[in-house]
Amino acid sequence: MRISLFFLVVLSSFFSFSQMGNQQPVKWKYEVEQLSDAEYKLILKGTIDPEWHVYSQFTPEGGALPTELTFEGVGVDFELLGAAQEGKTYTQYSEIFEVDETFFKNEALITQHIRLLNPEIKKIRGNIFYQACIDVCINLDEDFVFSLDGSEASLVYEEIDERSKELSSQLKLPLKNVELLQESATASQSNTGLWGIFILGFLGGLLALLTPCVFPMIPLTVSFFTKQNKSKGKGIANAILYGFFILLIYVLLSIPFHFLDSIDPEILNTISTNIWLNVAFFIIFLFFAFSFFGYYELTLPSSWSNKMDNASNIGGIVGIFFMAVTLALVSFSCTGPILGSLLAGSLTAEGGAMQLTAGMAGFGVALALPFALFALFPNWLNSLPKSGGWMTTTKVVLGFLELALAFKFLSNADLVAHWGILKREIFIGIWVLIFILMSLYLFGIIRFPHDNLKAKLSKIRVSIGIISTLFSVYLILGLFGQNQLKLLSGFPPPAFYTVAEQKSDCPLGLNCFKDFETGLAYAKLQNKPIMLDFTGWACVNCRKMEEHVWSDSEVFQLINDEYVLISLYIDDRKELPEVSQFDFQYDSGRVKKIKTIGEKWATFQAVNFHTASQPYYVLLSPELEILSAPQQYTDIETYKNWLEEGIKAYKALK
Repeated sequence: MRISLFFLVVLSSFFSFSQMGNQQPVKWKYEVEQLSDAEYKLILKGTIDPEWHVYSQFTPEGGALPTELTFEGVGVDFELLGAAQEGKTYTQYSEIFEVDETFFKNEALITQHIRLLNPEIKKIRGNIFYQACIDVCINLDEDFVFSLDGSEASLVYEEIDERSKELSSQLKLPLKNVELLQESATASQSNTGLWGIFILGFLGGLLALLTPCVFPMIPLTVSFFTKQNKSKGKGIANAILYGFFILLIYVLLSIPFHFLDSIDPEILNTISTNIWLNVAFFIIFLFFAFSFFGYYELTLPSSWSNKMDNASNIGGIVGIFFMAVTLALVSFSCTGPILGSLLAGSLTAEGGAMQLTAGMAGFGVALALPFALFALFPNWLNSLPKSGGWMTTTKVVLGFLELALAFKFLSNADLVAHWGILKREIFIGIWVLIFILMSLYLFGIIRFPHDNLKAKLSKIRVSIGIISTLFSVYLILGLFGQNQLKLLSGFPPPAFYTVAEQKSDCPLGLNCFKDFETGLAYAKLQNKPIMLDFTGWACVNCRKMEEHVWSDSEVFQLINDEYVLISLYIDDRKELPEVSQFDFQYDSGRVKKIKTIGEKWATFQAVNFHTASQPYYVLLSPELEILSAPQQYTDIETYKNWLEEGIKAYKALK
C-alpha cells in the first residue's frame, strides 16, 4: 500500500476537528425574501476573510468536507423546494486529495426555497456546518434563525443573546487570592514529563533501529562517509552532520503543532480527545499492526525517495541533508507506525506541542546516534549482529504492541462519547488475547508470512515470550479483580467504568460532583472547602493520579472527609440540553459556541485559571477564595501536604 499513513495522521489534525480555532474567518448574515403567502427564500450571505476559502455543498467526494445545511421542522412546519442554490464558486484541482474541489472566495451566497406547511410558524431555525481553509483548515458551525414575520433579525437574536450572556456569566468566577495562580507548584513536574516523553521517543527510535528498514543502513552509510572522504576527520564530521540532520528532520515534523497550540491552547486537547479522530487512529493502527505482521508494506511513493536520492548527489552540506531525508523516506514502512504511536500518544493538552517535540527529538537522537558513534569508532561495526530473522521477529512483536495500542484509542472514543462498548473488563480481555497470541508467536506455535519456518528459537525470543506470558497472567488477575493493574494506570478504562454495577461513578468510589454550581452549593451547605478536579476521560495522567496518589489511605481520607470533590471532565462530548447551550464571548471578542459538557468546563478552566492542562487541581473555599497554589501531576507526599495546607488555610479564613 503506497500511502503515507503517518502524514495522513498529521493532516487529519488540520482537517478533521470541529471548533478548533480562535478565528472566525466567515461572518454570516441571514435574510428572508417572501415570494408568496406560503413560500419564502432563505438567504445566507457569508463574508469570507482575505485568503480564506469555504467549500461548496457540491464539492466532490474524496476531497475536503462540503458545507451542510440542516433545518429544524422540515416535513412538519415547512418543506424544502429543491436543493439549496449557490452564488459564484470556484473550482481548482487539489494535489492532496487528487480531485477538483469547488469553493467560495470572498463571499459565500446560499439560498433555499421553502413552502410553509404550518401557517403559524414564524421562525425557521437550523445550522450551517462548513470547512474554512487557509494554510490550515478548521471545521466550524453556526446556528441560525430566520424571522418570517418581518421583524429584524437582530430582534430574533436578542432572546438568544440574553440567554447566552446569562450562561456566560456563570463561567466567570469572582475568585479571591488569584495571585496564587501565578505560583508554579509543579514546574519541575512538567519538565520531568517532557523528559519522560523524550525517553519514550528515544526508546521508540532504538526499536526502529532494530527493524530491517534501518539496521542494514548503518554500516553502509557509515562506510560511505569514512571511505568516500579524503581525510578521516572529514568523514567523521560528515557522518555527525548526517546524524544531526536526521534529528532535525524529525523535530521539524512537530513544528506545525506549535502554531496550532499558539492559536488556541485548548486545541491540542480537542485533537487528542476528538471521538472520530480516535476512531481513525484505531483503524490506522490496525493497518500499522498488520503491516508489521508482514501482510503488506506501507511505503511512501517511490518518486519521493528517488527525488531525494537524486538531490543527495549534489554534494556538500545540502547533499548530506537530502541523504538524511532519503533515509527518513525509505525507512518509513518501519518507522512510520512507531512515529504514529508517538504522535498520537504525546499530542495532548497536558504538555502542549512541547511533548510532541520532546518525543520527536528523542526518536531522532536514537536514530542518529549510531551513525555518529560508528563514524567515530568504526571498529565497533565488527561487533554489530548480522541482519536476519531476528529483525522480522522484532517487527511482528511491534505489530502486537501496535494492535494493543489501537484499542487504547478506541477506548478513548468510547469513554468520551459514553458508548459503553469497551468497558474495563472487555478492554482487559482483549489485551489478554493479544499478549497470549504474542506469546504463542514467540514460542513458534503460530507464524506470519515472512517467518523462516526452519529457524531455531533464540534464547532472547523465548525469554520475551515468557515475559509476554507473565504479563498476560498479570492482566488476567486484574480481569478478576485480584489486583488494580497499577503498572498500566491510564491505559485501561477507569475502575468505575465497568460492566459490574458500581455504587459511584467517581474515582475510587468517592462522592463527587460533576457540575460546579451543584458542588459549590453543597460545599456551602456542608461548610467544607472544595477540591476542584479538572480531569478528562482520555487523560492518562489523571488516571495515574487517581490510582497511584488518591488511592493512598491518607490522601483518600483527606479528600473523602475534608473536601467536597468536584470533577469536571473537559473532554466530555455529551451535548448540553439545548436551553443550556450558549455562545461565550472572550474579552478579545472571539465567540465560542458551548454545546457540550466538555466545551463548557474546558472554557471554564481557561477563563478562570488560564490553563488548559489536565490533571489540574484547585483548592477553593465556598466563598471562592483560592486556598493554595494549584497542583498538577505529582507524588503522594507532595499531594498530601498540599491537601493539608489547604485545610489549614481554610480554617484560618474561618
